[in-house]
Amino acid sequence: MTQAKRLRRPSAGGYARGDETRQRIIDAAIQLFGEHGFERASTRDIASAAGVNAPALQYYFESKEGLYKACAEYITDDLKARYAPVMKQIRDALKNNADVNILIDAYLRIQALTLDSVLVQPHLSKGRLVGRELAGESPNVASEMLQKKMKRPINKLMLSLLANIMHTRPGDTITRIRLLTLKGLVLAFYYPPGACLDLLEWKEIDAAKAVMIKAAVHEQTRTLLMSWHDAGKHKAS
Repeated sequence: MTQAKRLRRPSAGGYARGDETRQRIIDAAIQLFGEHGFERASTRDIASAAGVNAPALQYYFESKEGLYKACAEYITDDLKARYAPVMKQIRDALKNNADVNILIDAYLRIQALTLDSVLVQPHLSKGRLVGRELAGESPNVASEMLQKKMKRPINKLMLSLLANIMHTRPGDTITRIRLLTLKGLVLAFYYPPGACLDLLEWKEIDAAKAVMIKAAVHEQTRTLLMSWHDAGKHKAS
C-alpha cells in the first residue's frame, strides 16, 4: 500500500462543518472496511454511507489509502484513550503491592475493554477492521500501529501483572504462554465476524448477550488466575 500524503485540512471556504464531515467519513469507512475489507469497500459506498459526495473523500484524505490510514490512526487514538485509565490503575496496584484479588480485578478490567471492542457497538466495527488485517484481508496499517503504540506497552504491563499474580517473573516463558492462553479466551469472539454465532445458536450478539459472554469469560479467567496464583504460591513456599 502506498504511503498516504499529508491530509488536507478544510479551509473556511471548504466543506461545511469540516471536522464533523471528516469524522463522519471515518466512521462510515471503519464500518465498511470492517464489513468488506480494504479492497471490496468502495469509496463510492463509503461516501454514500457518510452522506457526502465522492470528491469529499479526496478532499479530506487524498486517496483511499489515506482514508484507511486515517481510520487506523483514529482507532489507535481511541483505544489509547480508553485503556489509559485502567493501565494507570494497574501500575498503581503493582507499585503498591496490592492484594491478589485487586490484581485479578485489574486484569479483568483490561479484558473487559478488549471484549467490548469485539462485542459492543460502536466498537464492533473497529474490531472487525483490525480482525480483517490479522486475517490478511486488508493492509497491516491499523494492526502495526496498534502493535507499536498499544499492544507492546499493554503486553509489557500484563506480563508484570501476571508475574505478580502467579509468583513468576515477567520474562519467564510460562508467564508469556499463560498470557497468550488468556488472550485466546477473547479470540473466539474476534474474527471472522459472527463466527461464534453458529455454535451459540444465536442470530446476533445484542447487549444482553454481550454481558453474558463477558461474565462467562471473566469467570473462567478469574478461576485460571487464582489457580495459577495458588500453584505459584505453593512453589514459592
